[in-house]
Amino acid sequence: MKMPQLLILLLTILVHVGDGFPTERQRRDKHASWDDVNVVAHGLLQLGQGLKEHVDKTKAHMREVNSKLKAFNNTVAELEKKQQEQDEALRARRAGGEGEQERYRLLTEQAEEVKMKVGEVKKQTEDITSRMDRLEEVLTEPIQDGNDSEHKTVSFIQRLMISQNRRIDQLVEKIQQQQDKLEKQSLHLQALQTKIAHKRVKSHRRRDEEMALTGEAEPIQRESGLAQDCHGLFMRGQKVSGVYTIQPEGSQPFSVLCQMTQGETKTQTSRSLWLFNEKLITFAHRINSTIADLCSEGGWTIIQKRLDGSQNFNQLWESYKNGFGSLNGEFWLGLDNIHSLSKQGQYILQVELSDEAGQQREARYKFQLDGEEKMFALHLEQESPSGVQEDIVIAGASGLPFSTADRDNDLAADINCAQTLSGGWWFSSCGESNLNGKFPRRPGQLRKHQSGRQSMFWTTRAGQSSSLRTTLLKIAPASKNR
Repeated sequence: MKMPQLLILLLTILVHVGDGFPTERQRRDKHASWDDVNVVAHGLLQLGQGLKEHVDKTKAHMREVNSKLKAFNNTVAELEKKQQEQDEALRARRAGGEGEQERYRLLTEQAEEVKMKVGEVKKQTEDITSRMDRLEEVLTEPIQDGNDSEHKTVSFIQRLMISQNRRIDQLVEKIQQQQDKLEKQSLHLQALQTKIAHKRVKSHRRRDEEMALTGEAEPIQRESGLAQDCHGLFMRGQKVSGVYTIQPEGSQPFSVLCQMTQGETKTQTSRSLWLFNEKLITFAHRINSTIADLCSEGGWTIIQKRLDGSQNFNQLWESYKNGFGSLNGEFWLGLDNIHSLSKQGQYILQVELSDEAGQQREARYKFQLDGEEKMFALHLEQESPSGVQEDIVIAGASGLPFSTADRDNDLAADINCAQTLSGGWWFSSCGESNLNGKFPRRPGQLRKHQSGRQSMFWTTRAGQSSSLRTTLLKIAPASKNR
């Protein structure tokens, strides 16, 4: 709003307020109205200044759009010129056969498509110009009627708020588009990192095989820039979950699946009568949600994942030792890799399960895994359950060795639990749990030779046993924040 028009508005209000002072009580009422007028005038001044800045920015944006449109029109003109040249050439060679006619048809369709896009851009530009004109009319419209000034002021503020609300919607949409682009770039970078990691792993394996054939031994050297686990990547500022290459202390580099965030913060806001305030509150909540997501605990290294039955977990000792599956689907990270992580210090194991009924359970343990010389014995100490955590028993006692069908290390003397239940696990007497069993089939597809005990299952300390649909095992260094 221009300053002279604001002064006219204030003078009109002052004249209306000072028309008469018949009684002392009316003087007090008049003074109260004058205070209200001061508040309204101050607010209108601030709104006017803000809207003037908004109009200036929008005009600059319009000039930029117009320049781009001119460049686009020049490009279209060049295309039309080339099209005319091609049309003349095609007419001269019309008798050349069906291939030339098809090419002519395709070029004609492309030209029509370009013309349609030009029309759309022109329409959008005209729409933006029309909005700008309406906004300028609102900003320059004077308030002349002093008796109805309060009503017009409220209406004027409401129009300004609606206009600003639309502008915020446009900004939020642009921010969302930028976020989508960043996510696509992040996925592309992750794919490149995965390819590089696979090449590094293959190179190291080839070198190890050559050294094993020649009988030479070379000390393991740490590659610069590689973190020791996913938590190290998280502490460096990496907040996108995905496949990365790590190198634990005293180990060769290998690829892992990292879960960088523990969960997503969800916020809800009630609708307000003032749309402008509602948009500001929503925008602030989005910022707070992003900050909360970045500050939440993260950096988990996933060591086992089951979700759809695409990977066969009925493997032998060497497969469980080296790992198998796809990091983008179902997989087992490998006992050697898990041991190289856990020997770096105290780690936490988090178990997340869901059963056939859709119920979800989770539990945490202090976790340690021995090396192959001790048959990858598992040491667990359960943390105190809290809230939704369920006391999940994944091993009967601390120190159980790992067993497979070809390495019977379980505590049962007369039975091979890995052969009976399928898969490899830290079995005691075959009865507590087996998260690496066969993936349960749906009831209508259940085969006779697949026993319910061969499916992956878990048991609570209360003695309840349930078949599972999904499992997730992940580890991270123990800390006070977890």
